[in-house]
Formats: sequence, structure tokens, C-alpha cells
Amino acid sequence: MAYKTNVMRILDRMKIEYKVHSYIDTKAISGLEVANALHQNPKQVFKTLVTVGKTNKYYVFLVPVADELDLKKAADSVNEKAMVMLKAADLLAITGYIHGGCSPIGMKKSFFTTLDQSATNFETIIFSAGKIGYQVEMSLEELKKVIRFDLAEIVCSK
Repeated sequence: MAYKTNVMRILDRMKIEYKVHSYIDTKAISGLEVANALHQNPKQVFKTLVTVGKTNKYYVFLVPVADELDLKKAADSVNEKAMVMLKAADLLAITGYIHGGCSPIGMKKSFFTTLDQSATNFETIIFSAGKIGYQVEMSLEELKKVIRFDLAEIVCSK
């Protein structure tokens, strides 16, 4: 692939194994549409969400694209009393990414990251490569070499 995002460059520099998926030539916008455009299991494709805790600390959560982040479970997982989603208008200034292209890798600062426990059901997970139209796929073992994260049950019960 000729095009490289900053996430891909970071992974290349660290010699991390990953696979690239592109949906640039589709009309996919939502996470579910992205999973469908890539012909992937929506439970294996994760979206990156940024929140603000009661203590004004920022946290990153990855959940399957078809699921919703349970803010109470998320707060509990990082020992916060409460949390809210970061406003989309603040996303670029805080993370360096825009809505729809936010990746847990390569943010301006390193934020505490939690992946939904369901990620362990797959050999690899797929998430944003830091630019709309591109996703990366990698194992949790490889991801652990790039960012620090915990696993927790953080999605809304169905």
C-alpha cells in the first residue's frame, strides 16, 4: 500500500505486525457501515472513544462498533466516580485526531486505555488507523507493545 497513516508509520518503526484495511472507496461512515464495507465481523471491529472523568482526566475506550460504551462501567473500570464523552469539537485539540479517524495509537499524549473484554474472543482486532478510510488489524499481544491498556467489561448490557 502506498499510503501510510501516522499509526502505520509508528507500527512500522516499532516493527509491529499489522494488516491494513481500506474502505476509502465506500460511503461507510458509522462503525457498523465500516465493518460491513470491510466484510468483517462487527464484534471484531472496534471504535475508539475518548471520555473525561470527574477528575478531568482523559480516558480512551475501545468497544465493538455495534455496541455502546456504558459510562458507569467505564468509570468504574478506571476508578472514576463519573465520566462523560469528550465533545467532538475538543477531540482534535486533545488527541490530534478527528471524529471518525481516532486511533488509540499515536495520540498527542498517552492516555489510560481500556479495551472491552470481548477483544479476547479474537486472534486480532480491527480499529482506526488514524485517518478516515483506513483501519489496522493486529493481535492484542502486538498492540500491548505499542500502548498500555487494560481489559474490562465496558459495554451496555443487551
